[in-house]
Amino acid sequence: MLAVATDTAAVATDTAAVATDTAAVATDTAAVATDTAATTLAVEELTTLAADTVVYPIAPGYRVNVRRGPGTQYGLVRTLPYGMSVPVYCQKPGERVSGPYGTSNLWDNIANGQFVSDAYVKTGSDGYIAPRCD
Repeated sequence: MLAVATDTAAVATDTAAVATDTAAVATDTAAVATDTAATTLAVEELTTLAADTVVYPIAPGYRVNVRRGPGTQYGLVRTLPYGMSVPVYCQKPGERVSGPYGTSNLWDNIANGQFVSDAYVKTGSDGYIAPRCD
C-alpha cells in the first residue's frame, strides 16, 4: 500500500510541474499576442489614413515613445516599432527634447491624444509643418 501512495504523490508532483509549465507558456503566449496586437494596431492606423495624408519617417534605428501630451512627463501610450512612418495632424510646443534630428520643443500629434517628439521625426524642417494643436 505504501508503494501506491508514493507513486500517487509522484504523479501529483509531475501534474503540478506540467500545470506550472502550461501557465508559463500561456504567459509567454499572452506577451507575444500583446506585441503582435500593438504592431497590428500601428499598421492598421497607417493603412486607414486618407490617400492624401502625408506621413513622415521616424528616425532609423529608433523605437519612439508615444505620449499623451507634449512631454516625457505625460503617460506612455505605446512605443512605435522600428521603421514606422507617422502622420502629423498638428504640432504643439512642449518639453525640449534632443534626438537624431536636432533639439526641439515641438511635439507632433500623430493620433487623437498621441504625441511624439519632432526631434525623432524626419519632417525636413526645424519649424512647424502642420497647424498648431488647440
